[in-house]
Amino acid sequence: MKAFRALAVAGTLVACSIAMLGSWTRINSAGMTCPDWPLCRGAVVPVLHGGVVLEFTHRLLAGFETFLVAALIAVGWRLRARIPGLGGLLIALGIVFVTQVLLGGATIFLANSPISVMIHWGTAMLLVGILSALVVIAFAYDSQQQPAFGLGLPRAGLLFFVTACGWVTMCVGAFVSSSGAGLACPGLPGCGSSFFGQTGPQMVQMLHRVLAATFAISALAALVLHPRRFSRSTVALRVAVVLLALQITLGVLNVVLLLPTALREAHAANAVFTFLGFVIATVLASLDASQEPALTNASRRPLSARAFEGSSG
Repeated sequence: MKAFRALAVAGTLVACSIAMLGSWTRINSAGMTCPDWPLCRGAVVPVLHGGVVLEFTHRLLAGFETFLVAALIAVGWRLRARIPGLGGLLIALGIVFVTQVLLGGATIFLANSPISVMIHWGTAMLLVGILSALVVIAFAYDSQQQPAFGLGLPRAGLLFFVTACGWVTMCVGAFVSSSGAGLACPGLPGCGSSFFGQTGPQMVQMLHRVLAATFAISALAALVLHPRRFSRSTVALRVAVVLLALQITLGVLNVVLLLPTALREAHAANAVFTFLGFVIATVLASLDASQEPALTNASRRPLSARAFEGSSG
């Protein structure tokens, strides 16, 4: 279990780093400094200068992640009997990771087209989500009280919706950024005389803003409605909402200050952390909810039975 925990944490940290570095590489116009794949400028190790450093480091991290994910699946597979449902999550991890690697090559062949960047980013966030869920399960799952970690997922439905909304918002945001539509609507909150814009880039920009507003409203609703007795997921949700508030602030500042590179990079990095926060809150809410029946049943046992259990222990 210790090896599983260590690999899950390492895999998540590296996946987050890959996602952020990949976004920064594109923001700094270095996405095509290695115009071929899997080699870079026809070499295993190219001459490192300029933007090649960013792109090649991104690929090196992706290669390192391959070994981490393979080891995590191998170790986790031996634990699947102890944690019902873990096997399915590990299979999903393998499928998403292989898909992400292939999409990385596809973005090069498609010259970082906006649609390829959006799909690549969306899959990267799915990878981060699965890995972070494995981290939470590795540290918070209690086999004595929770027969299956997904048992309480229906009761975490609102949080699952919020997390899905955040994923869609980020995907559209990646399309906006990669298509050069970041300043298509330089005003706030609408897009000039026509609130939703008139051109394609303007409409995509406004779609991103509407999705972000929906994300924020649903997150606040989840925070208000979330059961306070679920203490672990409540704390995680509060942190996620703070990160979301920061993300919206960074988005507004990017428009007001005309997309300075440092702010764009901060916006991309915080997007990863925000999504991570909501995934963790959702998984913890599922664990908290699945633990409740066991605690309720225990509290309903006859006092004599519980006393006997305590004395025998």
